[in-house]
Amino acid sequence: MYDTDSRKFLSALSHGAIFLNFIVLPIAIPIVIFFTTKDPVVKDNAKEALNFYLNVWLFGVIIGVSVTATFGLLSPLLGLWFFIHWGLTIWALFNVFGDSDKPFRYPFIFRVI
Repeated sequence: MYDTDSRKFLSALSHGAIFLNFIVLPIAIPIVIFFTTKDPVVKDNAKEALNFYLNVWLFGVIIGVSVTATFGLLSPLLGLWFFIHWGLTIWALFNVFGDSDKPFRYPFIFRVI
């Protein structure tokens, strides 16, 4: 059996790393947690967080290029992207603290890892 407090902390750290920095830490923290922990739920949460951050970056680039190409006509997409990005992150944190026995799964993302 794995320590519940440690599981909650490491899973929340994986999902909440986006609040610390937007460039390096959201990718580095889940990778380090994935390779250092033995808990399968924490590993799955770290992998899911990593997939989510890669999707956030991918969609951010796509939306940024679209807004630039249309001279700002599609700029409302930036607000939608921002709201969905932060909303899903907060939802993941609540889920991890509420039920630490199963990994959180983000809806509608591409799982590349």
